[in-house]
Amino acid sequence: MLLSMTGFGEAHCQRDGLAVAAEVRSINNRYLKLSTRCGEGYAALEPQVESVVREKIRRGTIQVNIRVNRAKSADDFRLDTDVLDRYRQDLIAWCARSGMPGQVPLASLLSLPGVVSEDCGANADAEEHWPVVRDTLLAAIENLDQMRAEEGRAMEADLTANCRSAAACLDRIALRAPLVVEGYRARLEERLKRTLAEYEITLDPSDLLKEVGLFGERSDISEEIVRLRSHLEQFEAIMALAESSGRKLDFLTQEMSRETNTIGSKANDVEIARDVIEIKSMIERIREMIQNVE
Repeated sequence: MLLSMTGFGEAHCQRDGLAVAAEVRSINNRYLKLSTRCGEGYAALEPQVESVVREKIRRGTIQVNIRVNRAKSADDFRLDTDVLDRYRQDLIAWCARSGMPGQVPLASLLSLPGVVSEDCGANADAEEHWPVVRDTLLAAIENLDQMRAEEGRAMEADLTANCRSAAACLDRIALRAPLVVEGYRARLEERLKRTLAEYEITLDPSDLLKEVGLFGERSDISEEIVRLRSHLEQFEAIMALAESSGRKLDFLTQEMSRETNTIGSKANDVEIARDVIEIKSMIERIREMIQNVE
C-alpha cells in the first residue's frame, strides 16, 4: 500500500477541563523534517510530540500545531497590590486637590491596567495534560493517514497503468529485436553484392557471418530487456506490500531508466527507438509521482 507524503489531519478533544486541538500537515521531502509548535505553557511537550510523530511517519516535511485551552480557575489570576495601592493613592491625592469626594470604588480600581493579570500559561501542568494531548495528536495523525492512504491508492492505480504500458512497449521491443539483426544482415549482404559485382569480386560467406555476428553482439539487448521486465514486476510487487516503500520504488525507477537508456543506445532500429521514447516518457511520469510517496 502506498502512502502519499502530502496530507492534512486535525482532531479536537475536550476532557478533564481541557480543550485540545491538534493539526498535522505534511508535504514531500526526501527525509523526515519536523516542525512542532505548542501553545503557551506547553513547549515542554514538544520532544514527546516529536517522538509520537516519528513513530508514525517516516518521511516528509511535517508541521504540527497543538493548541490547549484550560478552564480558568482562581490560580490563573494575579492581583498586583503594589499597582493597586499606587492607583488608589494617586486618585485620593487627585481628589483632595480637586475638592472631589475621596471615596474610590474598588471595582473601578480592579479594572485598571496592570491591577489584575491573567497568567494561564504559567500555571499549566504540561506533563499532567500530556495524555489528553497525546490522544488528540494520535487522532490527528490517523486522519492525516486516511488522506495520505486515499491519495496513495490513486497514485498506485496511475503507477500500475504506467508500468503495464511500459511492459507492453517492452514486449514489442523483445519481438522486434531479433528482426533487427536479420534486417542488418540482409541489407549488408545486398550492399556488398552490389559493390562487389562492380569489381567482380567474390565474398567468403564466413566473412559476412562474422560481420553480422559482431553487429548482433554490439546491438544485443536481451539482457537489458530481461532486467527491465524484472524491474517492472518488482515495482508492482513492492506497491502491493503492506508498508509504503517510496525509497525502494525510487531506486527501481532509477534502474529502469538506466536499462531503457542502454536499450535505446544499443538498438539501431527506428521502431525500437519509438518504443524506447514511450518507455522513457512513462518512467519520467513514474519518477515524478514517486517523489511524493513515503
